[in-house]
Amino acid sequence: MAYAVQDPRIGYVNLANTDAGITPPGSGSATNIPTPPYTLGQIVRAFDATLGEGEFIFLKGVASTVVGSLVIWDGATYQTTLAPVTANQGRPVAVAMAATTAALWGWYQIGGTAVVAKSTGITFAATVALGVNSTGKVGAVASGKQILGARTANAATVASATTTVNVVMDRPHLQGRVT
Repeated sequence: MAYAVQDPRIGYVNLANTDAGITPPGSGSATNIPTPPYTLGQIVRAFDATLGEGEFIFLKGVASTVVGSLVIWDGATYQTTLAPVTANQGRPVAVAMAATTAALWGWYQIGGTAVVAKSTGITFAATVALGVNSTGKVGAVASGKQILGARTANAATVASATTTVNVVMDRPHLQGRVT
């Protein structure tokens, strides 16, 4: 099953689709904006019969993004970057719903249960904290930078060969400096 937007607005496509945008008349060929009714930073709620309700934000993509990529994003430009393995980021985190590469816009999950790309070679016990230990992927906190506001949602151990893990999140952030 796939998430379907529940907000009472018309014109939304599937959350797994991307948007190449439009060039508004009279703005010059270099200006490109999201296709209306989309606006950068817009947040919607959606429902999936298996995963339940979720919350999603509309952001600008970055190269090498795949479905389930973990990204950080900038609140001024709404530009994403694959989540780095760098300490003291203190940045908001989201999960790509599509291969939203550079020059595209798309939906990123920030609430509910998300299917997130994980590093192979990492085993997750049931419902544990997680971090970033490979660019754009989640892993164990001990080997990566902790994500606050997110935990694995698996009822049993997730094997190391598995490439995704379900994560329950509520507007997660990478940990900032701890003093």
